[in-house]
Amino acid sequence: MSLKIDRNTKTLRELTLEKMRDAILGAYFHPGDRLVERTLCEELGVSRTVVREVLRHLETEGLVESLPQQGPIVARVDKAKASQIYELRALLEGHAAAAFAQQASEEAVQALSEALAHIYEAFEQHDFKQILKQTTSFYEVLFLGANQTVAWEMVQQLNARINRLRGMTVGSKDRSKESMQEMQALFDAVKARDAQKATEAAVYHVRKAGSIAISLLVDTPE
Repeated sequence: MSLKIDRNTKTLRELTLEKMRDAILGAYFHPGDRLVERTLCEELGVSRTVVREVLRHLETEGLVESLPQQGPIVARVDKAKASQIYELRALLEGHAAAAFAQQASEEAVQALSEALAHIYEAFEQHDFKQILKQTTSFYEVLFLGANQTVAWEMVQQLNARINRLRGMTVGSKDRSKESMQEMQALFDAVKARDAQKATEAAVYHVRKAGSIAISLLVDTPE
C-alpha cells in the first residue's frame, strides 16, 4: 500500500470549483442569482458539503457574496470596485512590463511570444474559456519573467474578478482585434527592451479595457 498522493488527479472539490467558476464567468449564472445549495447539489451531482466548500472558496475570490436572510448569490460587480481593480492592474502590469523589458531572459521572451500566439489561436477559434486561460498564462510569464513574484501573487488573488471583467470586454464590438493589437504592442516593446514603451503599452491596454468594462456596469444601489 502506498500513501503517496497522485498530484495529477483533481479532487471532486477542485472539479466542482472549476465548474462553478466557469459557470459564473461564462454567464450561466448572472449577477444577483441565488445559489441554492440543494439545487446545486442536484445539478452538479455532488454532496452539500462539497457545494458549501466551493461556495466559500468562490466568496474569497469575489465571485459569490452572502446576504442576510438570502444566502449566497452571484456577486454583483459595481463601477467603484471595477475601477479599483483596473487601477491596481495598471500599476502592477505596468511595473512588471518594465521589469520584464529590462531583465527577462531570452527564454522568457520566447515563452511570452508563445503565450501570445496561444491567445491569437483562442480568439480565432472564438473559444471564450481558452481566451481567459491563455491570457492568464501570458501574464504569468510576464510577471515571473520579470521576477515579480509577489506582484503575481497579488494578481492571482484578484484573478477570478479580473477574468470576470475581462469576459465582459472580450465580447464587446471590435474588442478582440483591438485587444490583440494592444498586447502585440506590449510584446514588441518588451522584446525591444524598451521599458518605457512597455509600461505605456501595458497601462494603455488595461485602461482601454477598463473604460469598456465600466461603461457596461451600473452603480450598485446603497
